Amino acid sequence: MTIPSLEELNALGRVQQPTYPDAAALDSAVARLRNSPPLVFAGECDDLTEKLAAVTRGEAFLLQGGDCAETFDGVTAENVRNKLRVLLQMAVVLTYAASVPVVKVGRLAGQYAKPRSSDNETRDGVTLPAFRGDAVNGFDFTPEARIPDPQRLVDMYNASASTLNLVRAFTTGGYADLRQVHAWNTDFVRDSVAGLRYEKVASEIDRALTFMQAIGADPDEFHRVDFYSSHEALLLEYEHSLTRIDSRTEKPYDVSAHMVWIGERTRQLDGAHVELLSRISNPIGVKLGPTTTADDALALAAKLNPENIPGRLTFITRFGAKKIRDGLPTLVDKVKAAGVQVAWVCDPMHGNTFEASSGYKTRRFDDVIDEVQGFFDVHRSLGTWPGGLHVELTGDDVTECVGGGELIDEAGLANRYETVCDPRLSRVQSLEMSFLVARCCGKA
Repeated sequence: MTIPSLEELNALGRVQQPTYPDAAALDSAVARLRNSPPLVFAGECDDLTEKLAAVTRGEAFLLQGGDCAETFDGVTAENVRNKLRVLLQMAVVLTYAASVPVVKVGRLAGQYAKPRSSDNETRDGVTLPAFRGDAVNGFDFTPEARIPDPQRLVDMYNASASTLNLVRAFTTGGYADLRQVHAWNTDFVRDSVAGLRYEKVASEIDRALTFMQAIGADPDEFHRVDFYSSHEALLLEYEHSLTRIDSRTEKPYDVSAHMVWIGERTRQLDGAHVELLSRISNPIGVKLGPTTTADDALALAAKLNPENIPGRLTFITRFGAKKIRDGLPTLVDKVKAAGVQVAWVCDPMHGNTFEASSGYKTRRFDDVIDEVQGFFDVHRSLGTWPGGLHVELTGDDVTECVGGGELIDEAGLANRYETVCDPRLSRVQSLEMSFLVARCCGKA
């Protein structure tokens, strides 16, 4: 399979792309990325495809989560460990309570760029280019910071490499060992209702591990986890420059991440993003919002997965709590009737954002949970498998989404509102969600 040139992709339309003022600097950054080592390997991508095939068949569940937008300053051992920890805790709850294997994919090591509803931002009569993530420009509202800088593409590569190194060290160096289930719980979580419930699960796992050890069983799976990276394939120069031909198979892979997805704003069937991702061999996802028709979904499946390979394609739905029960059934039903092999995953975050009275962009935890419940209700009614969860979360004690067991209200958002883009679930809220999803999985 051939890869279209960057010029050919740009000719299809540069949707949601920054305008770089220095073409020579952009060419230099792209050339440097083309000569950089892969961040992931083709064989790892194939392994994830096999695991997602199990999700497609209803034999496993996908847990995908991480920051709305990563920051270069956030590439620290503590920050990466905290995000990994909350995902491991959620996976433990889902695996133990729902008795289903959980495929763990981080929304990290590449999620440095964000699509925006407007190219510009205006404050107090001053208009500047919108902040598009650390991969593009700076967050500070100054003319200098908001100029798109292609050197940031190289910085994104380096930050992603550092993040993946940390993740690999934690997942293979003992931190992900199941015997750490108690150590993953910190004091502030233990004091919450979700934390107490988690401690109960951890104690039961502890007893089971002790029994296994007593009979001489100590499989490798107890001591490490398979953990994969993913991000939205938004910046064409970055994704194209990291697309390589695998020496084993002679097939192209985007070696910037194990899994990449196309966003709601860039899923045009004849657009550059769909064209590029249709040519790579990674497992890929597509975000589908409430305007998506069944014909849209079928056309995307035909373009992105013409051989109908299980595990190749994931549809990530983001309808909003008020629209999920009305909009999703027709979509799922017609895709099922067409025999399309696809994993269905719920993104309960992006359709439930609003501006609080205090001016903060936020989400109601109850709305997030209601969309998850609606997602499971629809699949249960149609006899299809609700294959996974895609959430924006952090491993820290932030106050960005209102509600949950911590009873965060709109006035309390200012306490620890740290996101540079969209609001994320706190660690406690993420753990609360995992218990609900575990119950839903059990029923499914």
